[in-house]
Amino acid sequence: MAYVLLLIGFLILVKGADFFVEGASEIATVLRIPPLLIGLTIVAFGTSAPEAAVSITAAINGTGNLAVGNVVGSNLVNVVFILGITALIQPLVVERQTVIKEIPFALLGSVVLFILIADKYLIQSDALLSRGDGLILLTYFAIFLYYIFEVAKNSREKFELDDLDPAPVNVVKYVLYTVGGLAAIIFGGDLVVKNAIVIAMSLGMSETLVGLTIVAVGTSLPELITSVTAAMKNKSEIAVGNIIGSNIFNLFFVLGIAASIRPIVVDSVILMDALFMILSTIILFIFSHTHSKITRAEGGAFMLMYLGYMAYILIRN
Repeated sequence: MAYVLLLIGFLILVKGADFFVEGASEIATVLRIPPLLIGLTIVAFGTSAPEAAVSITAAINGTGNLAVGNVVGSNLVNVVFILGITALIQPLVVERQTVIKEIPFALLGSVVLFILIADKYLIQSDALLSRGDGLILLTYFAIFLYYIFEVAKNSREKFELDDLDPAPVNVVKYVLYTVGGLAAIIFGGDLVVKNAIVIAMSLGMSETLVGLTIVAVGTSLPELITSVTAAMKNKSEIAVGNIIGSNIFNLFFVLGIAASIRPIVVDSVILMDALFMILSTIILFIFSHTHSKITRAEGGAFMLMYLGYMAYILIRN
């Protein structure tokens, strides 16, 4: 039965993402907001809902390794797997603003998290994300939201009226597309994750391994389906913005809320995964900066990195 529900979840995800991307891009046009900002905010936060649900619930239940492993694993999946496979399908144009501002902000988040969980080496104690650490992460998230608000306001003022479609747009229709698509994405993702965990546990996988692999990939399925769909519709701004925004949201908001609710004891082994997350973000910055896009070859390099990482954690665990 778990396998059947897993398949149903995948089908719901695919159709939900199709409606979600179409609705979000049309709303961006009507509101005179660049698609990139829609990707960084509405799409990113929406597709990160599964990570938020899993990590916050895990923190409340005292399974901190699953909470942190889910976020770190999901961010790795987002960059090296999702951007990799999306770029293989359709090379992704990366706007200059993303290269010089949003990607560095995601890198900052990765470095901050690494420092906060490196207690074993910095103060010779068990790694802990305290409530204070959670508030620090939420403060960074507030700064990011302020930045996005200012960019959105300035972009709307500069948006050329000639760029607007003169044909009337049924706003209610596309709002329903967006909300309904997001609901389908979250519901489908939940089906996939729950049943994938059941299957994984039946195969004898550990909690940490499940968090870094099955749960991480499962909760990143909305980002995967949304980014691939956006790329195929030539909406690369949404595809890239979705990934960068999701990573920022996961690091600052999801872990910030989780740690604020209940301090999280972190397995120090996740430090190596956090280092790999930092490295992958640096490579993303280099790829985006050199060509102002992520080419198919670079997408292939990301995929090889992901396969290498998966081999490493399977051997390690």
